[in-house]
Amino acid sequence: MFTLDKKDANQYSPLTLAFLGDAVYEQLVRERLVLTANMPVKKLHSEAVERVRAAYQSKAVDVISPLLTEEEEAVLKRGRNATGNTVPKSSNPVEYRRATALETLFGYLYLTGNSERIVELFDIIWYNVEL
Repeated sequence: MFTLDKKDANQYSPLTLAFLGDAVYEQLVRERLVLTANMPVKKLHSEAVERVRAAYQSKAVDVISPLLTEEEEAVLKRGRNATGNTVPKSSNPVEYRRATALETLFGYLYLTGNSERIVELFDIIWYNVEL
């Protein structure tokens, strides 16, 4: 895995970090679903969509926020305050910004090589955020 130091990772825009973090987060969701149960692809897709949608990710922010370091909280806030988001019809602006914040954090952690922290936060989300 390619990694950057924190200074270089912070040079990326929050939306660029969110672009990467979206893929990191979705892969974790898909992996967990496949490893949890062998089910038809249609069911896997439906379950994945529930966990990657903005409303779910917004709830995830509530769950992990108290556990974040100052550095992680700053990255989360950068993502939440990023401009240029076009909000899909299936979401509201607050949820969508919070979901972008979560994806920004996951992208940042990925770029800085903090895979253990990504898994730790993802596990907390998986087991503590209700569908």
